[in-house]
Amino acid sequence: MRTITLEDAVARIPDGASLMVGGFMGVGTPECIVDELVRQRKRELTVIGNDTALPGVGIGKLVSANLVRKAIASHIGLNPETQKKMLAGQMEVELVPQGTLIERIRAAGYGLGGFLTSTGVGTVVEEGKRKVEVEGREYLLEVPLRADFALVQAFLADYLGNLTYALTARNFNPVIAMAAATVIVDAEHIVPVGMISPDQVMTPAPLVDYLVSRA
Repeated sequence: MRTITLEDAVARIPDGASLMVGGFMGVGTPECIVDELVRQRKRELTVIGNDTALPGVGIGKLVSANLVRKAIASHIGLNPETQKKMLAGQMEVELVPQGTLIERIRAAGYGLGGFLTSTGVGTVVEEGKRKVEVEGREYLLEVPLRADFALVQAFLADYLGNLTYALTARNFNPVIAMAAATVIVDAEHIVPVGMISPDQVMTPAPLVDYLVSRA
């Protein structure tokens, strides 16, 4: 794990990269990293997250700046800009049921080949997917979902890279930290090694590649 500046962290992300972004309607999203993505004009991004937040919030900033080529999310209902761009053909949107989305990410992090779910059977969700029958019931085979980078917001980090989260920021951040090739973390507080109890570590240091320094 290396501690680096915000500018250097985002400079490592190329145009066209796939990004997993933590947060639920912007809560638990690393806003400073998103702001720097906009400042550096990283383009043609594939963004994976629970949602696209709101205009001017979280992933919504990337949408407003026309930096997103494709969004993979569970809903876009609170961001009218995402809806307009999708309908105009300016941005591809893949909607995935929320439980299926996070389980696909978890499957990637755990090294699984996929999982079976009945969610989406008989709907447009099943299009192009393999069906498997188990004990007379149909399931869809959902495959793992990985990304080039995970952008993580933590409450506490130590200088080894151990992380802990506050409240709803724990929903997506710990899972995406396991499913990306490179993990970049912004933490509200960076503390000396030993200040985070082992029982409080939610993401262990070996998963973290870069910790953004706020100094």
